[in-house]
Amino acid sequence: MPDPEVLPSWLTEDDLDVLTESFSKGFTGALNWYRNLDRNWELTAPWHGAVVTPPALYIYGDRDLVPAFPGTPEFIESLPARMPNLWREPLELAGCGHWTQQERPDEVNAALVEFLRLT
Repeated sequence: MPDPEVLPSWLTEDDLDVLTESFSKGFTGALNWYRNLDRNWELTAPWHGAVVTPPALYIYGDRDLVPAFPGTPEFIESLPARMPNLWREPLELAGCGHWTQQERPDEVNAALVEFLRLT
């Protein structure tokens, strides 16, 4: 992905300074998640195929790389079967990346407030 010439409106220089400082201490915590991925699958195996029964809302950005991972579009399509109390169709935010709550706080908050009000 190319480096943007200017920061997006949802990320300030101060935000970037905080992130840079936190990352300067290392990526061990974040990397350990991926290092332990096989073990995580083993630990969660008893819940493979489990249905999520509480009311649920799924929000994602169309510019997020995760929904483009192999199998993820099909997984998103299958959410209504996996989550019988999915409150609405998955909400795809146009022009939004991975950090939906930062990039589109008004839309995310509106969806969450409506979800909480009606569930």
